[in-house]
Amino acid sequence: MSGEFAGRRSAGRNRWAQTDHRAADGDTTPAPAPAPAERARQGTVKTGTLLAALAAPASMGVSGPSLALPEAARALGVGPAAAAWLMTAFGLGMAVGTPLLSATAGRRHGPAGIVRASAVLVALGALLVLLAPNLPLAVAGRALEAAGAAGLNVAAFQLAGRDRSGRTPGVVAIGSAVGGTAGLFVGAAAAGAFGWRAALVLPLLCLPFLRPVLRLASGSPTPGDDTSRTAGKRTGPPLDILRDRRFLAATGLMLALSTVNFFLLYAAPRRVTALTGWSAVETGAASSVAALAGALLSWQLVRAAPGLGPARLRVVLVLGSAGALVLAVTAPWAVAVLIGSGASALVTAGGQGLLTGAATGGLPPARHGLAIGLFNLAFLIGVAAGPALAAFADQTVQFI
Repeated sequence: MSGEFAGRRSAGRNRWAQTDHRAADGDTTPAPAPAPAERARQGTVKTGTLLAALAAPASMGVSGPSLALPEAARALGVGPAAAAWLMTAFGLGMAVGTPLLSATAGRRHGPAGIVRASAVLVALGALLVLLAPNLPLAVAGRALEAAGAAGLNVAAFQLAGRDRSGRTPGVVAIGSAVGGTAGLFVGAAAAGAFGWRAALVLPLLCLPFLRPVLRLASGSPTPGDDTSRTAGKRTGPPLDILRDRRFLAATGLMLALSTVNFFLLYAAPRRVTALTGWSAVETGAASSVAALAGALLSWQLVRAAPGLGPARLRVVLVLGSAGALVLAVTAPWAVAVLIGSGASALVTAGGQGLLTGAATGGLPPARHGLAIGLFNLAFLIGVAAGPALAAFADQTVQFI
């Protein structure tokens, strides 16, 4: 018996030795299962990418029509200032749709309800834009489409917010920024290939991602989720928020930065075209590269912010935005106009992240969610106001 036992022990040692040898050679040993942290990271990237794909087309809806507006104005028999309402209406629709869909579909059915309701609004609005025989109906379709796009943005960030590490929301924010900057080129290319109406319905590009997003919304939490599933509490009127000086200062500055940025989103490409004679696609490509470069460089501003301090940071944001506006509007060279547009994208993207913290810094945690919602509403008002002011300025001082 002892010999048999010794033989088994010897055979076992031989098998272990063979296994160790194979592991050293890297031939047949199975790869170890990923660690929980690695699996969570992989899941975060996958989830963030999916949600970014949902949010990016909504952002394209803001910038996409910019270079197609002259053709739209001719086709609809209106002037450039009137055609600018096709952009302004989108900003207004997002400003209205964000709280409306959150308060109706969101409270009853959660993110999945918001996604379904928003998809219907995007489809109906796009159909109206594609069939509209006149400007008022096209503007109404854009507003309806924008309300749906706003809901998709809300749902994307709600689902991303389940990851308390902040990684998933960060991926979604990058996707949204890339969508907004790429929209100039995508809109110009779509208009060149399919006509001006195609540039007005870019949010339809989100539709292929609805099914996997709905599965995510109805299924298990996203990786990194450690939030409780308790019902939200009603917080009452935001009078205390509106009386907070830090909130008002941050929100007012965000409104100004956003208005200047979307003013230039409308005006700068037209100045570039006037100065160079480029086609809409060429201008869209150059403008997209400039805006995307500015958005990516905003990370350097975020890194420098702690060393600057709140007061100097506000000065940098104000001077950066004002300088970008003056450069883009007055410079006689297309390169300088593009640099001004990129600088505006830089301070707006950086400011949106940095000022969010400043807006809530003086408020109790229970009020942060409502304060951030109001802060984002100020940003969306700038989205609507910028193109309208640019069209008005063009009609009065003819700077383009």
